Amino acid sequence: MSKLCKVIFLYIRLAFDLMIDGIFSLIFNRNYKTVPPLDLKKHGMLTESALTLAKKIRQKELKSEELVRAVIERIKEVNPVINAIAMDRYEAALAEAKEVDALIAQGLSDEEFNKKPFLGVPFTTKESQAVKGMPFTIGLICRRNEVATEDSEAVKRLKDAGAIVVASTNLPEMLVWQETRNPVYGMTNNPHHTGRTPGGSSGAEAALTASCASVISLCSDLGGSTRMPAFYCGMFGHHPTPGNTNLRGIVFRTGEDQETMVSLGFISKHVEDLGPLTKIIAGEKAPLLKLDRNVDFKDIKFYYLERSQDMLLSSVRADLKGAMKNVITRISQNITTTENAPEPYYHRGFNHMYSIWKHWMTKEPEHLPSLCTNNKGEANGIIELLKKMMCMSQYCLFTIVRLIEEQCLPKVDPEWAEKISKELKEDLFSKLGDNGVLLMPSAPQPAPYHYSCFLRPYNFAYWAIVNALKCPATQVPLGVNAQGLPLGIQVVAAPYNDALCLAVAKYLSKEFGGSIKACKYKS
Repeated sequence: MSKLCKVIFLYIRLAFDLMIDGIFSLIFNRNYKTVPPLDLKKHGMLTESALTLAKKIRQKELKSEELVRAVIERIKEVNPVINAIAMDRYEAALAEAKEVDALIAQGLSDEEFNKKPFLGVPFTTKESQAVKGMPFTIGLICRRNEVATEDSEAVKRLKDAGAIVVASTNLPEMLVWQETRNPVYGMTNNPHHTGRTPGGSSGAEAALTASCASVISLCSDLGGSTRMPAFYCGMFGHHPTPGNTNLRGIVFRTGEDQETMVSLGFISKHVEDLGPLTKIIAGEKAPLLKLDRNVDFKDIKFYYLERSQDMLLSSVRADLKGAMKNVITRISQNITTTENAPEPYYHRGFNHMYSIWKHWMTKEPEHLPSLCTNNKGEANGIIELLKKMMCMSQYCLFTIVRLIEEQCLPKVDPEWAEKISKELKEDLFSKLGDNGVLLMPSAPQPAPYHYSCFLRPYNFAYWAIVNALKCPATQVPLGVNAQGLPLGIQVVAAPYNDALCLAVAKYLSKEFGGSIKACKYKS
């Protein structure tokens, strides 16, 4: 395609995107709700980091029961607005919190506290993460009676670290979409604007965290499922280097698939929580991520990607371009020397982000048609579409679309995909080394209106390409746009340089104000 044709296409695409937003705004800007304000006298502790709260519990400045009760009360306030909870275990969590308080009252040694760094701190996790005795439906009608018989490895590790499960949260059917919606639990809303999506597949986790209703939020990320909701809801989100967080107990994963693009991570109001929490779920592999590395900003080399030329994606909006420009300007002024100033980066691989990710999805163990039937046959996308038109299908439309794509549309040429992936990795990683980061857009636009993703299904590819490259990345909030929607960028590093991502995120948090709460405070 000639350069002129590309320019014309981009302008047509932008006009189309603006038209979509205009139409959907007429529907969803009418009666959207706001999240109840946070009462600082009752629940002010919920603004603090998990590390701070754990320290207060350890030093007997705060009881675990008080904290767990505050989380439960706050969830009950906000959930009618955002619909984030799949199933709660409030009474059991309170009983466990009382046991923690009794243990601390009796006296625990420093060694015991070191083994349980998050003792008494509550957490939530999306329902695709097995929690013993809790529903394990993955949003499927055919699994609506399934109950987990044991904890996932990540849940077990958090429990071993002293954390307490309060609830499991909503998710997209089969985890395959950019919105958090399924026929079992319904749809979750973005707390900043309930007419917009919080993203997927960890949208409910991000919605709770942004509403000050979750202290620790355990997530997973195969195509942006941690970073997308963090961006749309104005939170921090870290995607660790894949292959270093045990996946046993997530959907049907056994924990043996180390070549996967999936990585477990966390969404948080406070960037300082992300490293210590990642250590917990990485377990014996935590040292590989070098999370304790002392990063000297003078040594960091910054590169930035302003936009992709992938024609499947929408153009990056002006507000997000402005946010990127502000970051580059601030870094140039405050961190780097003239010789180490941020440099633009591009490789032709970024022209094909979705196609590259689509190819590497074929290497993942899940087989969507089989999963749709709970491994009791295979769903057929065309048949389900016909059934959907007659209101007879049990699946969401987005699941049917993914089935049709997998079963009917042309496959990505594997030889081409693997060749361009190799070239992109070699070029990018040679530039980044062990002291470089790539700043790149999170998405073409802030949180979209509900259902509008059907008309822009590939816009998640800015996150997905990071999965395909098997890089660590941290989603960083950067204030809000004129409509009050969160802005942000991704900080990406070469594999096993997670500490670089988190160090840059911490710096940007100080410079740009940190996470963006979706609720007002009242004292």
